[in-house]
Amino acid sequence: MVTNHQAQVLAYLQQGKSLTQAQAINLFSCYRLSAVVNRLRKAGYDVVTHKESNTKNKGSHARYELAEAMA
Repeated sequence: MVTNHQAQVLAYLQQGKSLTQAQAINLFSCYRLSAVVNRLRKAGYDVVTHKESNTKNKGSHARYELAEAMA
């Protein structure tokens, strides 16, 4: 079963764009992006995770994109 968030995130990633949690909240009101990415991976999509340092404070966050869009 594909959820609305899964469809929105997949369509966004298939455009060759990458996505962070903050962007997912602003664009889709999706507060569980990692869970959506996990479901997409289980459905067979090759979603790549890039770890990035935060610019305004300590720590890091994930940025997701489709491997096929990277090629």
